[in-house]
Amino acid sequence: MRIGLYQFAGTNRISENMKHICRAIKGAAEQSVRLLVFQECALCGYPPIETSMEEIRPEEVETALRRIGELARQTHMFVAVGTVRFSENGRYNSLALFGENGSLLGFYDKRALWGWDEEHFTRGENPGIFEVDGIRIGFRICFDVRFPELFRQLYRERAELCFVAFSDTSKEPDPVRRNIISAHLITRAVENVMTVASVNTTSAWQTAPTAVFDCNGRMLKEAENGREGLLTYDYVTPQTTFGTKGRLVNNDFFLGEQGGNGKLC
Repeated sequence: MRIGLYQFAGTNRISENMKHICRAIKGAAEQSVRLLVFQECALCGYPPIETSMEEIRPEEVETALRRIGELARQTHMFVAVGTVRFSENGRYNSLALFGENGSLLGFYDKRALWGWDEEHFTRGENPGIFEVDGIRIGFRICFDVRFPELFRQLYRERAELCFVAFSDTSKEPDPVRRNIISAHLITRAVENVMTVASVNTTSAWQTAPTAVFDCNGRMLKEAENGREGLLTYDYVTPQTTFGTKGRLVNNDFFLGEQGGNGKLC
């Protein structure tokens, strides 16, 4: 399955962001991408860095999401896009996943909230696990990566591929922070025997990479820092090796799983 990660500079104008998103979907379709994933709050900009909460209008978000669903249908592609989600239960920092027929398959709502997120959003509760072409896939958002518990849930549910959408930047280059977040991504991949892909905004210096890490923590591909564009990777479920089998068996022991984890690495 060819996956795509598209990074661009989010703004406070949904109409401008939609130009990037629509162009990206059409371009990804030309490259036979099956699942395309955008950054955190790609649709509306991340508040308060790329926009303000007051500038995000629910009706404009809904109209844009319908357009993305239509493009997913036209291109026969799965598309996940970061957005603010408004509901009667609260306001969420979410990823919306559309199926190849254009239907909205569901949302993942960010669960690790602090600072701005805690001020603006309600903590999510849904697990963020979906199936695409027979592959169980998990979604997580930015600060979630700091908490192994959120990724252990994916392991327990036999997810083999996870996407982490970021809006994590700094005004000045900060390679130390970038290395720390990359280390989190590597660790989440290794400890859960799972391929992890990340995608970040390019609106400032990227302190989290747009990249793909295999289940042994090796970085397979990485986008250029700060440059808009599409990163693709042809995902195939890897075969279990002696080393990865050891992690699977011991994971199941420590988690109290019965019968062992049948997923491959």
